[in-house]
Amino acid sequence: MITTRAAVLVESGRPAPYAESRPLEIRELTLAPPGPGELLVRVGAAGLCHSDLSVINGSRPRPLPMALGHEAAGEVVEAGQGAEFAPGDHVVLTFVPACGDCPGCASGRPALCGPGAAANREGVLLGGGRRLSGGVGHHLGVSAFSDHIVVSGRSAVRIDRDLPFEIAALFGCAVLTGAGAVFHSAAVTPRDSVAVFGLGGVGLSALLAARAAGVATLVAVDVVPHKLALARELGATHVIEGGPEAAEEVREATGGGANKVIETTGVVPVLAQAYAATAPGGTTVTVGLPDPGRELSLPALSLVAEERTLRGSYLGSCVPRRDVPRFIGMYRAQALPVDRLLSDRLALDDVNAGFDRLHTGAAVRQVIVF
Repeated sequence: MITTRAAVLVESGRPAPYAESRPLEIRELTLAPPGPGELLVRVGAAGLCHSDLSVINGSRPRPLPMALGHEAAGEVVEAGQGAEFAPGDHVVLTFVPACGDCPGCASGRPALCGPGAAANREGVLLGGGRRLSGGVGHHLGVSAFSDHIVVSGRSAVRIDRDLPFEIAALFGCAVLTGAGAVFHSAAVTPRDSVAVFGLGGVGLSALLAARAAGVATLVAVDVVPHKLALARELGATHVIEGGPEAAEEVREATGGGANKVIETTGVVPVLAQAYAATAPGGTTVTVGLPDPGRELSLPALSLVAEERTLRGSYLGSCVPRRDVPRFIGMYRAQALPVDRLLSDRLALDDVNAGFDRLHTGAAVRQVIVF
């Protein structure tokens, strides 16, 4: 048993500014040793993501109290019996622990792992139960806002030791989700025109991936001016301020609509705009997680008469053990300069203020460095 400091969500729905309402409490918790197939990991860095914010604001309810954080990298300290890792290994952690045996995993789609999804909903690890004291649950099998964590080995991907943790962490969610949506879900080619709605860490990762795919027309849409400016620096050929006319402006910029449109906000009206901005015969891919109670209304005829495709993408439709090393290789080759997305480095004690910056759009990707 060891002691760890963790950011624990005690009540969802507290109002912003979070630096004042303090929904996340820094607590000292006891951490049980890893069980079979599990790892004790010293966290090196953990990113702040909208999937964390959606639990804080209550739009995605989870059992509380819960130690938050799901995008991280760190070093293995201890490996449980049967784990495919050793002390000293550096790992990226992903937010769907894939069992390897269910129909989703057997079909090569680990993001659809049934046991992994069930464990995530219940706030437990893939092997069952919790390793944190005080009845504190695990967020998406990771709980990365903690200096030490126990995770399933199925949540981890081994990486080279020379990659800085603060960069490596981005590959656990932002890069897998955004770049995966481009390469796998949308299957972008150089012949496509691409539009990206929402320019957080996931959206800008998608933009970088589309540029790496060689597209000639790359449109970025957001409501925050500094994010549009960054998108232009990162290769967008057109930048459009989000609003009621955004879909029409995308159609004008692309000569009738983008062939592939990636929506990352999780806001249902924005998804409707992304669909409206898609060309006949094109594909709209959505990776944002909307409030579970929201519904989407679309002109049904367009799906048939215009041969449209509307596709969801979870974890970028990636296989993490294949794609994390692939995307890291692209980063090293300067094809995916994801270090440009890192806007702030925080201490764990500053986590509530960090979520204020995420909530207002002031930051792209903030990382807690341990």
